[in-house]
Amino acid sequence: MSDAERLAGLVATWKDSIDDFVALLRSLPQDAADLPTDLPGWSVRDVASHTAHLEAVLAGGPEETIEVLPAEHLTSPMAYYTEQGVLARKGRTLVELADEIEQAAVIRYRDLTTNPPTDAEASTRKTPGDIGWTDGRLLSNRPLDVWMHEQDIRRAVDRPGGFDRPGAKHVIGVFAQPLRRVLGKHVAPPAGTTVAIELEGRGQIASATMRADGRAYASYGETPTVTITMPPEDYICAAGGRRAPAAVSYDGDADLGQRVVANLAVTP
Repeated sequence: MSDAERLAGLVATWKDSIDDFVALLRSLPQDAADLPTDLPGWSVRDVASHTAHLEAVLAGGPEETIEVLPAEHLTSPMAYYTEQGVLARKGRTLVELADEIEQAAVIRYRDLTTNPPTDAEASTRKTPGDIGWTDGRLLSNRPLDVWMHEQDIRRAVDRPGGFDRPGAKHVIGVFAQPLRRVLGKHVAPPAGTTVAIELEGRGQIASATMRADGRAYASYGETPTVTITMPPEDYICAAGGRRAPAAVSYDGDADLGQRVVANLAVTP
């Protein structure tokens, strides 16, 4: 698959995730706006505001400059940046935020389809906070971010769903890739150790084997030292740094499996 085809697929997945996110916001009662989510310090409204902020900036909207006071959940410069967008939208309803997201997405989708990116390694035209990302990284990040935040809201309002959508497939695939780093950098088992992760209803999504040099490689066909199995929602919560999985089983070395699960988070 060419870069152009892969990037076009990511644009389509992002747009699909945006449409689902907007539809969810519009279906919620306004009193759901202040429900807490798994993200420290953020309510349902805050998660929607964060998404509206980033999509507005990517669509060419102005960067907002608002004083952000220190808070326990603000642990990095990027966190302070994103908090500006949340604070700027404190008084907005969920429907107003849905409208802002939809309007920004229309502008950006038109741009991305009229003048589509063709090189995944090219510097992207605009990123939130002007961080130095490529087109490939940005276009992979946006459907991941939008779909994960849809799930944050779904858990907060007890309305599960969305795991049959393109965004779910994309997120699970992205989260599965760093298993090699988790195994080699954080767990560091003996050479020859193989860890596989399976999701209920989806089968194996990742397998990695340790080499003698202390690195791990993506493996195919090796007998696992442990196979870790959990529901898809538990996996995205663990890998997305939201919460520990509630239902995990281990076939093989359970102690090794538990150490891998404890280090699954691949997002801050």
